[in-house]
Amino acid sequence: QVQLMESGGGSVQAGGTASLSCTASGATFFRYSRSFCLFWFRQVPGAEREGVAGTYTGGDGPYYADSMRDRFVVSFENYNTLRLQINSAKPEDTGVYYCAAEYEPPTGCRPYLANGGRGLSTWGPGTRVTVSS
Repeated sequence: QVQLMESGGGSVQAGGTASLSCTASGATFFRYSRSFCLFWFRQVPGAEREGVAGTYTGGDGPYYADSMRDRFVVSFENYNTLRLQINSAKPEDTGVYYCAAEYEPPTGCRPYLANGGRGLSTWGPGTRVTVSS
């Protein structure tokens, strides 16, 4: 059982950079010889949740939603922290950013990114990013 907590949200000027972190507790991403699908999603006002990026502790990834490929970067900061960097932030990026995890789903990881995270069982509470112009 892994618990997730996002941090790093807040205000950023348009064109600036935001750096978000997802920290695991209870279990870590690598410590117990288990492989996890890990994701970042976001929900902007007036829209449904959408995928940003994903990776797999077993070796696959990172990978990105097509619309996120140019400005978003996901990486591991350490054994229990996953980072999302938002470059050249736009006001349209304003919203709540969530990390999520799943232990070795039989379908693999990548389909969840496209469906907005439907079916994923473990989520952080989210962190809000506000981009001002």
